[in-house]
Amino acid sequence: MKIPSIELANISRFRAEQMGAAMLFVILFHVALDRGDPFYGLRRCGNVGVDIFLFLSGVGLWFSWMKTPDVLRFYRRRLLRIVPTWIVVATAFYLPDYLGARRFSRSLVDLIGDITINWDFWLHDELTFWYVPAIMALYLAAPWYMRLIQSRPVYRWLPLLMVIWCVMVQWVLPIHDAVGHIEIFWSRVPIFFIGINFGEMVRTRRQLPGEAVWLLLITFLMTFGTCLYLEQVRHGHFPLFVERMLYIPFTVCTVLVMNRIFRRMPQWVNSSFRFVGALSLEAYLIHIHFVLVYVQPYHLGYWPTFLLTVAITLPIAWLLQRLIGLLTARL
Repeated sequence: MKIPSIELANISRFRAEQMGAAMLFVILFHVALDRGDPFYGLRRCGNVGVDIFLFLSGVGLWFSWMKTPDVLRFYRRRLLRIVPTWIVVATAFYLPDYLGARRFSRSLVDLIGDITINWDFWLHDELTFWYVPAIMALYLAAPWYMRLIQSRPVYRWLPLLMVIWCVMVQWVLPIHDAVGHIEIFWSRVPIFFIGINFGEMVRTRRQLPGEAVWLLLITFLMTFGTCLYLEQVRHGHFPLFVERMLYIPFTVCTVLVMNRIFRRMPQWVNSSFRFVGALSLEAYLIHIHFVLVYVQPYHLGYWPTFLLTVAITLPIAWLLQRLIGLLTARL
């Protein structure tokens, strides 16, 4: 029996479903679990959900850029999608902290910096909402990278230099001392720009031959298996950036495997994941510090805590998105 070709266009077709799956992976990663639990390593692998977000974001940005290659319009659309939601959530988190415990914002200037650009992440690796300042920085660089590879395609190889930079950040001591505190950002930069590189192949509906599915599965099993072993058995005994380099092929393979899964799922399943994917930004901002932090002290167990967190997060995320949507529509 002939194996069907791997249609890269499915990355765009099922992008929302995969964003939803990635969001659920991230929540699974954030729910606490005892180090000795047999599921611990698998739960830790949910961290790859962040890389899936970044890869799919890169693919989507290329589509948007090819429709309208205008830098100012690009920035305006990205700002309207992220900044209003971010300002509301950041104010709801940092302002009460400033007025009370001052664990994060210790002065008025610090408060303003945290609410606007989360500057404590850049200054001190404060990870409360680290993904938002990271993605905003990547969005700032994205249009210039896309203009560069349009005019000089050879620069599509730049993500390899970004991987080398990650090694330098980890082990070249002067660089590590200067910017090593935001390693969690540097180690996610390559997959974002690889996503942009993939965008053109997705847009032009490139296909990989069916025989490539075996290479895909071998790569998936090797990277997933290694990450699972490292987290279950060796957690705490290796620099995390090493595993995040494995996340690069792991992410691409996971996306391609999920394409084949979602292509065969009932429509209601895909619709459910699309719903979660459409709320991914809001759900990311809400689920840890506004929901999970209150659910977890009840010690309901891993899966009940996860399910309850999802059940509470999604309606709040939907309401927040609607309110912000009304505001930005007026603007």
